[in-house]
Parts: sequence; C-alpha cells; structure tokens
Amino acid sequence: MINIALPKGRLGSRALEVFEKAGYTCPSIHENNRKLVFENTELGVRYFWVKPSDVAIYVERGAADIGVAGKDILLEYSPDVYELLDFGFGKCRMAVAAKKGFEYDPLRQLRVATKFVNIAKNYYRSKSMDIDIIKLNGSIELAPILGLSDVIVDIVETGTTLLENDLEPIETVVQISARLVANKSSFKFKNEEINALAKALSAQLDKEN
Repeated sequence: MINIALPKGRLGSRALEVFEKAGYTCPSIHENNRKLVFENTELGVRYFWVKPSDVAIYVERGAADIGVAGKDILLEYSPDVYELLDFGFGKCRMAVAAKKGFEYDPLRQLRVATKFVNIAKNYYRSKSMDIDIIKLNGSIELAPILGLSDVIVDIVETGTTLLENDLEPIETVVQISARLVANKSSFKFKNEEINALAKALSAQLDKEN
C-alpha cells in the first residue's frame, strides 16, 4: 500500500484529478462523509487530506510515502525528502513587494515582513543584505501600509491584492509550483511502486500539456 498525503484545497483536488486519470482511482474519496483516510486496496493506494504546510512533515516522518507539496513549503522548511516531479500547476511566484515608489535606503537596515522567514533570509543573504525580519501569520500586505515594514516577501498569484492596497511587486524571489515528494526510506523499499506511480503521473501530465 502506498500512502499519499494530499494538501486540502484547490491544489490537492487538482493533484487528485491527475492521480485518478493516471489510473490511481479511489471512489471512496468522493463520498460525502467525515472519513480521513481513503483506500483502494485493489490498486494499493491510500489517500489522506492534510493541511498544505503539513504534507512535507507527513512525508519526511514516513506517515506518508509520497505527497504533493508547493515548492514554497519545500524551500521554507527544507524537509529531508526526495523531489520526484514538478506537476507544473499551482503556479505562482514568491515576490518582494512594497508601496509604490519605494526605494531602498542603503544606510538603513531593511525591514521585511513575511510568513516565509527562511526563504526571505536566504534570498537577502544571497544579495549580501542585512535585514530585520518581522514574522507575521496573516494580512502581510498591512505591514508596509502601516509602516511596520519596508517590504514584504509573500506569494503573488495575480497581484490584485497588492494593487488594491497600493503595493506592487518589485522583485521575484522564486517561481512556485506543486511538486511530488517521497519519503527517502519508502523510496528505497517501495521503489518499484513509487517509480511506476511517478511515471504514470508524468505521462498523464504530458498528455494534458
């Protein structure tokens, strides 16, 4: 049995669609109930839904053999997993944004508000910049508006929220998309099954693109 962690929400639903089209169906996952684990014993797959930021933890710790996680989660938490496949959907970008007309002041430490502390630190370290990180958990866009920070580092999809708050993206940090990840031990002991599944997913994605 291959245990598969899917992220709740649009990303997970889209991933499940690809899994099922690739031949790994699971009728019970579509039933209207409160079950947490869904199995197709004939095909040897077991799915479960988890919070998107928890997928990598389930996979790293071996509760799931494989899972679907955004590249942002993998970069932020650096889980000890194998990255097997880029699904090519769930695309967005991690960007630096600021109030319109903002200019860096090289004589002052840059204040950066973000949920993605490690991504922000690594990005500015690569630019040899010393920054003051302000970790927030929600409404990141509010920080520069109220003067809490100079810039924010956050996920940008359409940019509409930024524009509506008189902010604009000024630098792209990294491009983001959904990835298939595997537990290292599972990949060793269930190599044949996991490789077959990854190949089936890749073939299905090629068909769709």
